[in-house]
Amino acid sequence: MEYSMGSILAVYGSPRRKGNTALLLKEAVKGARKAGARVEEVVLRDLKISPCLEIYGCKNKGECAIKDDFQGVRDRMLGCDGLMLASPIFFYTVSAHTKILMDRCQSLWVKKYWIDKVPFGRSEPKRKGLFISVGATRGKKLFDGTLLTLKYFFDVLDTELWRTLLYRQLDFEGDVLKHPEYLKEAFDAGADLAAAIS
Repeated sequence: MEYSMGSILAVYGSPRRKGNTALLLKEAVKGARKAGARVEEVVLRDLKISPCLEIYGCKNKGECAIKDDFQGVRDRMLGCDGLMLASPIFFYTVSAHTKILMDRCQSLWVKKYWIDKVPFGRSEPKRKGLFISVGATRGKKLFDGTLLTLKYFFDVLDTELWRTLLYRQLDFEGDVLKHPEYLKEAFDAGADLAAAIS
C-alpha cells in the first residue's frame, strides 16, 4: 500500500541560528524528509513581524490589519498537515519571536470564535503539532506555562499537540551536541510525524 505523504511546516523560534532548539528542529526536519514528507522551514528571526497592536482591525473578517510577513507564515501554518515549532524558554515561556507570532494569531481566534462562532473546544484538529523546547534550569515547572500557552495557540490553528520534546539544563549554543540521544529523539519524532500525517 502506498501512502501519500503530507506537508510539514517547521518554525524556528529561537533568536539564535545555531542554538539548541534549532539543532533539534533540524534533526526533526531531517527525520521527516527521510520518511518522505515535504518540509518547509521558516526562521522567525529573519522575518519582519510586528507585535499585535490590539487595534481589532480583525473583527470584521478575521484578517489582521497589519501587513507584514505574518500573513505568509499564517497561510503556511493553515496549509500544512503537520506543524513543528521550536523555541527556547525565556522567563518560563517561549521566545519573543515565537510569542509575537502567537499574538498575531489573535486574528485567527477572532475569526474562529467571534465571527464563525465555533463552540469552544468542539472543533476537530486538522493537523498534528510537534513542539520542541529547551530551558537552562532544572525547574520542575519550567515548561508548565509554555505548554498552556501552546495548547491555546495550537487550538486556534486546529492543531493537536501530538508530541513534545522538552529538555532541561541546555543553555549555551551547542550544549545539545553533548546529548546525541536528544538529537536522535528529535530525528525519530520528525519521522513519526511524517508517518502520522500520511
